Formats: sequence, C-alpha cells, structure tokens
Amino acid sequence: MPYHVPYVPTPIPVVRAMLKIAEAGSDDIVYDLGCGDGRILIIAVKEFNVKKAVGVEKDEERYREALDNIRKNGIADRVVVVNDDFFNVDISEASIVTLFLLTIVNEALRPKFERELRDGARIVSHEFRIPGWTPYKVVDVRDDNGLTHTVYLYVKGKHR
Repeated sequence: MPYHVPYVPTPIPVVRAMLKIAEAGSDDIVYDLGCGDGRILIIAVKEFNVKKAVGVEKDEERYREALDNIRKNGIADRVVVVNDDFFNVDISEASIVTLFLLTIVNEALRPKFERELRDGARIVSHEFRIPGWTPYKVVDVRDDNGLTHTVYLYVKGKHR
C-alpha cells in the first residue's frame, strides 16, 4: 500500500508507557511496525525482558540505523529487523504490536490484525486510533518536554 508515514521517533517515556500498558514480559513477542531507529525493540528486550522483538522498517536508512543500534546494545540474539513494508510481513507470532503511524494506515492494517493476530494479542498505538475498534484502555503520557501523548491499547477479541 502506498502510504508515507514521516519518521518521528516515539519519546522514550512514551515507549516505556506503551510497553507497560501492554504488560510486556518474558513470554511476549513484540512486533514494531515502522520501527525507525529500533528504540521500542531495544527497550522491550532490555527493560521488559521480552522473549523476542521484531521490527519492520521499509526505509533503508532507518533500517540500517536500527540494526546498528541493536548491535550496539548487544541484543542481536533476541531482535530481528526486517527491511520491508509491514503489509508484506506475517505478524501472526506477535503477542504485542506497537504502532506510531497514522489513522489511515491503522485503518488499512485492521484487516491484517483481524486475519493474522490471535485473540488476546495486544496492539498499542501512539497517538492514533484504529478506526472501527474500541480501545481496551487509553492513557495520557507526558514526555520529557512536558508534552502529552495519548496511548491506545487494543486487545484482539475485546476490540468491539
């Protein structure tokens, strides 16, 4: 699908809040769609001890940056970064999916979530809703600059 989402990194306090609201832990496999520099993957593994983290990034420069950051953090054994469009990547093993995209892209992803994710999978979106789904929880998070960000948690099977 021909969507362009500008690269805007999720602030670190928001990353932590996203993983906390999803109750990320050692049994989880986290997929970050549009992983940018890999920060969500790194924090998921290092601070939340997830079993595995997978980032999908179609921008070549961001993809290389994410790989470099993963290597620098010494977690390449638990993190995979895929250089592709996330519409092309099978996400069925994910127990948590993180997003900082746009509402129109979230809406386009909805059929993929319904088709590929198992019931109980958590989808956490920074700032943008998934149209047609009801959030399980909504929290506001302040970043280090005092700006407020909204985080939406959806649970597959409890999203209507």
